[in-house]
Amino acid sequence: MSDSPSTVHHPQPAIPLDALTDLCTPWCVHVIVTLGVPDRLVSGPASIEELAGVVGADADALSRVLRHLVDKGVFESPAPGVFALNDAARQLTGPSVRVGLGLDGIGGRMAHSWSTLLTAVRTGRPAYHEVFGREFWDDLAAHPKVAASFDALMGPAGHATPDPEVLLSGDWTRIRIVVDVGGGTGSLLAAILAKHPTIRGVLVDQPATVARAADILEPAGVADRVSLVGQSFFDPLPAGADLYLLKSVVSDWPDSEATAILRRAADAARPGGRVVVIGGVAPDESGEPAPELLMLVLVGGKGRTLSVFRTLADAAGLRVVSSGRQSSGKYVVECVPKPDYASR
Repeated sequence: MSDSPSTVHHPQPAIPLDALTDLCTPWCVHVIVTLGVPDRLVSGPASIEELAGVVGADADALSRVLRHLVDKGVFESPAPGVFALNDAARQLTGPSVRVGLGLDGIGGRMAHSWSTLLTAVRTGRPAYHEVFGREFWDDLAAHPKVAASFDALMGPAGHATPDPEVLLSGDWTRIRIVVDVGGGTGSLLAAILAKHPTIRGVLVDQPATVARAADILEPAGVADRVSLVGQSFFDPLPAGADLYLLKSVVSDWPDSEATAILRRAADAARPGGRVVVIGGVAPDESGEPAPELLMLVLVGGKGRTLSVFRTLADAAGLRVVSSGRQSSGKYVVECVPKPDYASR
């Protein structure tokens, strides 16, 4: 029996195989950004000889890379041997792009880590060490410049100014002290303290990271209200605060480590504090969380539905009391310590 007009199925157009398998174009983009070519063209077109001289590259090789990108619709060549920005190439200008795509910092770590995807899929664990000789966090600790670029990527340069309204109720009247756990160089904490001048903050992250926090806290005018604590968040956290923030932290880790971090926050928040998790959790009705394959290859992290997160929180001695979205769109989960829970 033939299909009725309302049930006729039209085949989806095939995606060209080269569009799915092309590794050349992404690497060309990484190389061009690393060399700083887009920023050199902001003032206008330039010859390949001029560009090669300024960025320190071989003119013939650089020309071939740029011509490939022109063919792909990135950059334009108004005359033979001359290159200029087009709308696509303008997206590659600026320091934030350099941080994320430049091969000489965290952008290079992210790019090269894709070669470990096969091992990660076979084992369910990151294989970052196959390329860099160490696990991701140990690698950052061993390479301060890469770590600094990672901090920049996680801060305003890579993720814009964070939304300070982390409480779904909007009620800050009982909040005196906020502990930002794994807060990087303090961009979220600075935004909160700038909006709430009676609150004090504690920034917890690795020693080298919190040492860079002055670059964020001092321009915001809040440095005198922040205590810096350089430590792992797997160690006991500063206790007795009213609010513990975990922004883009839990999703960086597999389940066992994520539970351990939540347990540390629960222990520190007892008896009357709150734990707020921002990012990495999605409402159940949204279906499966984003695949986040980059998190898989870098650190073994993943997004979780609210139901899955509740299971982790329960094991850590926390009870989820509310969830919803910030005005910025980030999904927020608020928890309180379970009073009858004994830390294990």
